[in-house]
Amino acid sequence: MPARPKYRRILLKLSGEGLMGNKAFGLDPTSVAATAEAVKSLHAMGVQVGLVIGGGNIFRGMSDAARGIERTSADYMGMLATIMNALAMGSALETRGVKATVMSGLSMPTVCEPYTHREAVRRLDRGEVVLFAGGTGNPFFTTDTAAALRAAETGCDALLKGTQVDGVYDADPKKVPDAKRYERLTYARVLADNLRVMDQTAVALARENRIPMLVFDVHRPGELARVVCGEGRFTIIEDESNVTAGRKE
Repeated sequence: MPARPKYRRILLKLSGEGLMGNKAFGLDPTSVAATAEAVKSLHAMGVQVGLVIGGGNIFRGMSDAARGIERTSADYMGMLATIMNALAMGSALETRGVKATVMSGLSMPTVCEPYTHREAVRRLDRGEVVLFAGGTGNPFFTTDTAAALRAAETGCDALLKGTQVDGVYDADPKKVPDAKRYERLTYARVLADNLRVMDQTAVALARENRIPMLVFDVHRPGELARVVCGEGRFTIIEDESNVTAGRKE
C-alpha cells in the first residue's frame, strides 16, 4: 500500500449500485465489507474521509412501486434510500474499529444526526469517517450535487468518484471498444462536452471551489488508497492551469 497520501481530507462519492454486488437490488454483504475495508485503509493512513453513497440499489429496486409518484415525493424516497445505505456502511466501519458518524441533510434525529457544517468538520478533525446521507435535504438535487456541496463545506482537498471503469471516457468503454480515455480534463471541458462524470451542478460547484475531481475504478483492489496517494489509474478533473502544466511534465 502507498505510504504517503497526497490529500489530507477527501470526499468519496459512491453509487448505491456498487453495494449490491450481483443482486438485482439491495445490499450485498460482500460488497459492503469490501468498501468498508477500502475506507478503513484510508483511515489507517491518516486521511480524513467524508462519504456520500447514492440510493440507486434500493430506490431503483422500488421503481415499479414508485411509478406515478410526483417528483418531490420520489426524491424524498431516494433520500431515505441513501440513509439506509449510510447506516449499513457506518455499521460495517464500526465493526472494523473505525469510528463513523451518519449525518443527514434530511432530519431524522431518532435514526442519525442532523447535518451541521461545524459538527461535521469537528468529527473529521477527530479522525471519524463522516457519512453524509439524505442528499442536500432538498428535492431536485442529486447525490452528486450533495457530494460536491459537502466537499466544499467541509474543506475537502479532493472529490473522488468511484465508478465501474478506470476513469472518464468519451463513450461507454464496455460498449465501445475504442472509446477514448482521458488522463486529465478541465471542468470546462467536462461541462461543454457533457461528459457524464457527475451532474453539471456538481461539476460547477467543484470548479467554483477549486476542488479536483478524481474518477477511478472502485472495484480494483487497493485502488482507492493508490489514488489518494496520486498513484494508480484515474482521470483528474481540475482547472485549466493545472491541466496545461500537466501536459508540460
